[in-house]
Amino acid sequence: MKTQILIAAIFFSGLTFAQEKKQDSVKTKSIEGVTLTKQVFKKQSDRFVYDVAASPVTKGNTTFDLLKQTPLLSTTDDKTLKIAGKNNALIYINGRKTNMDAESLTQFLKNTPAENIQKIEVITVPGSEFQVESSDGIINIVLKKKMSNGTSGNMRMSNSQNKYNASSASFSLNYRKDKLGVTANVSGGENINPQAYVLKNGTDKVRNESVGNIDDPNKNLGGYLNIDYQLNDKSNLALSWNSWANKSYNSTINLFNTITEYDKNGNLTSTKYTRTKNKEDARNYNNSVNLNYEIKLDSLGSKFNANAAYLIYKRFQFSDNNTLNLANIESLPTPDIKITQNIPQVVNNFSATVDYIQKFKNDFTFSAGGNFNKTKTDNDTKNFTYLYDNNGNILAPDSDFNHFVYNENIYGAYITLEKKFSDKFSGKVGARYEITNSLGTADSFKNNVAGQQKIEQNYNNLLPYLSFNYAINDKNNVSYSFSSRMRRPSFWELNPVKNIITEDNYTQNNPFVKASSTYNQELTYMYKSSYFVILNHSYEKDQITQVPLQRKYIDDKGVQRVKLAYIRTNFGDKQEMSAMLGIQKSLFKQYVTLNFNAGVQHNINNGTLNTDPTTGQVFDTYVNNRKSTSFIVTSNNTIRLDKKKTWFLGVNYFYVDKQQIELGMLKSLMSLDLSIKKNWNDWTFALNVNDVLRTNIVEIEDYQDNGNYNYIKNDQFRRNMTVSITYSFGNSKVKKVRDIEAASDAIKNRTR
Repeated sequence: MKTQILIAAIFFSGLTFAQEKKQDSVKTKSIEGVTLTKQVFKKQSDRFVYDVAASPVTKGNTTFDLLKQTPLLSTTDDKTLKIAGKNNALIYINGRKTNMDAESLTQFLKNTPAENIQKIEVITVPGSEFQVESSDGIINIVLKKKMSNGTSGNMRMSNSQNKYNASSASFSLNYRKDKLGVTANVSGGENINPQAYVLKNGTDKVRNESVGNIDDPNKNLGGYLNIDYQLNDKSNLALSWNSWANKSYNSTINLFNTITEYDKNGNLTSTKYTRTKNKEDARNYNNSVNLNYEIKLDSLGSKFNANAAYLIYKRFQFSDNNTLNLANIESLPTPDIKITQNIPQVVNNFSATVDYIQKFKNDFTFSAGGNFNKTKTDNDTKNFTYLYDNNGNILAPDSDFNHFVYNENIYGAYITLEKKFSDKFSGKVGARYEITNSLGTADSFKNNVAGQQKIEQNYNNLLPYLSFNYAINDKNNVSYSFSSRMRRPSFWELNPVKNIITEDNYTQNNPFVKASSTYNQELTYMYKSSYFVILNHSYEKDQITQVPLQRKYIDDKGVQRVKLAYIRTNFGDKQEMSAMLGIQKSLFKQYVTLNFNAGVQHNINNGTLNTDPTTGQVFDTYVNNRKSTSFIVTSNNTIRLDKKKTWFLGVNYFYVDKQQIELGMLKSLMSLDLSIKKNWNDWTFALNVNDVLRTNIVEIEDYQDNGNYNYIKNDQFRRNMTVSITYSFGNSKVKKVRDIEAASDAIKNRTR
C-alpha cells in the first residue's frame, strides 16, 4: 500500500541492534557415511561466518526465520533485515546478488527451506569487489552443494493470525545426477496486511488529526529454478531464474479527519470534519534470470568468473481517493473532492560482471574485475481531480499527466590486494572506481499545458577500502575496516509522482535527488568466538530521506488549513556511532544457547529544508539539528527440551530506546517473541507467537521552534500467531562440504 512510504524512513534509519540466536552446537560425527561440520560462529578476515548445516533447529524453519536468528542480524518489522550498525542488508545467494525487489525478496526468503543452507556469511564492511550502496552490509547465503545422486525436497504449510488470517504453502525439490544439479521451489499465499494510523500535525493556529485504518489484501505466487552443470573438472555453468507475482486489489484507506482552528489566545474558533476513503488496485511482476560461468585456473584457487543478468519489473497501480464533508461527527457525508491516480512503473535492467582472482603460493591474492549496469524505468502517471458543486454533481476534472523516463548507465572497475603475512596477521586493500551517467526526461501535460524537463547527472567516484585482521592468539582476535561508499536514489524515489493520502497529506518523490556519500569505520574484538565488541562509526553526506514540510493556506471555501507533505530529497548530513557488546554461549551441556547483546547508539542529524525541489513550493522551514543517545538490548535464547533434540523452545526479546531520526523522535520499540518446535521423523511442527506484549508499535513525534509539530502512530498488528507443518522427503545425504576457512576465498565473484 502506498501509505507505507510514510514510514519507510523509520525502518531505514539505522536501528543498530542485533537480534541473535545461535543454534545448538553438535560434535562432528559420522552418520551413515555423512560427515557433518561442527557449527561455528567465527570472525574471518572480512566477514562473520555462521555455520548452520549441522544444527537440528534449522529443520522446518524458513530461511527468513534462520536469518532472524543469525548473530548480528535483526528485524523490527518482519519484512526487512538489518546488520548491526548498517542501514540495510543486501542478500546474496552463493556469492551472487539477488535481483528481486524488496517485497518479492521477503516472500522468497520466507518460502525457502532453511535445510538447504550450509552457512550464512555476514559482511559488515564489504570490500572493493562488491558494488554496494551507502553503509549497506551483505548477507551471503551459502547453499549446500554436492548432494548425492537422487531427489529430495520438502513441503511446508503455515497459517498465521493477527487481525486477519493468512495462509501460505511452498514446495521445494532438489535433484542431482552426476554433473547436473537442479533446485526448484514454488510457493504462494494470501493475506491482508492491516495498519492503524494516528496522524497529527499543525501549527499554533491550525491543527489536523487523521485517525483510521488501512487494509491491504495480497495474493502471492512465485518460485525459482537453479540449474548447475559441471562442464569439466575445472569449469561450471549455472542458470538461475526467479519469478514473483503479487496482486493487491481492493486495498482501502479509511481515515476520519478533524481540522481545528484557534485564535491568537488559543481559543477554539472552528472545527471541520472530513472523511478520507481511498481504494487501490495494484499488481506487480518480477522476473530475473542470471547466467554464471566459472573456471578454475590452478590448484591454489585462482579462477575467472563471468555473470550476465536481466531483470524486468512491472507494477500497475490505480487509486481512487475521495474526500467527504461532514457537518458534524454523526452527519451523513457529502462528496467534496475525488482524485484518481494511475501509476504504472516498468523497470528493465541488464547487468554484467567479470572477476579475475589470482592466488600465489606466498598467501597473496590479487583480484580485479568490472561491471556494467544499464537500467531504464518508464513511469506514465495520470491524475484526475474532480470537484463537486453544492448539489453534489461532479464537475469536469483537472488533468495532470506526467511521463517520466529514466535511463542510467553505471560502469565500474575494482582492484584488491590481499596478503596473509603470518598465521596471525592478514590485510586487504582495494579501490573501486565508478562512472554514473543518467538522464531523466519528464513530459508533463497539466490542464492542456504541455511541458518537458530533462535532468542529467554525470559523476565519477573513487572509493577506497582498507581492512586488517590480527589473531592475537587462539582466543583473541581484533579486526578493523574502513570503506567509502555512495548511495544512488532508488528508481521509485526519482519518479516525480505525488501519492495522495488525505486532502492535506501526501508524499512527493523527486527526480533531482543526487547520490549521497558515506564513510564507514568498524573495529571488532572477539574472544573465544563467544564474546565480541563492535565499535562503528558512519558519516553520510547529502543523505537521501523523507522530510515533513508544512504550510498554512486558505481553501476555496475560506477555511484556514495546513498542508503536510513528505518530500523525498537530499537532507543535510548524518552521523551514527555505536558500541555493542555481545555474548554467545552454550550452557548446561548445550541445553541452553544464550545470545545477549547490549549497546549504545549516538545519532547526530544536521539538516534544514523549506522548499519542495520538484514543484518549487515554499513551506515553513523544517530543521533537524539534533542529537540523541539510545540504549539497545537484545536477548535471544534457544532451549533444548529433550535429550534427543526433538523439542526446542525459543525466547527472543529486544528493546530499542528512543532516538532521533529524520522525521523526528522515534519512541522506544520492544518485542517479546516465543516459539516451540517439535521434530518427529520427517515432520516438523512449529508454533510461533510474535510481539506477545503488543509493544512493537511505531510512534514518531517532532516539535519545531516555529510552533509546527508532527506526530505519527503506526500499528501494523505485529502480534501474531503462526502454526506451520513441514514434511521432508527423499535423499538428504550430503557429501563433505568445503572447509569453512577456504569458503571465504571462494566467494569473490559478485553479480550486482
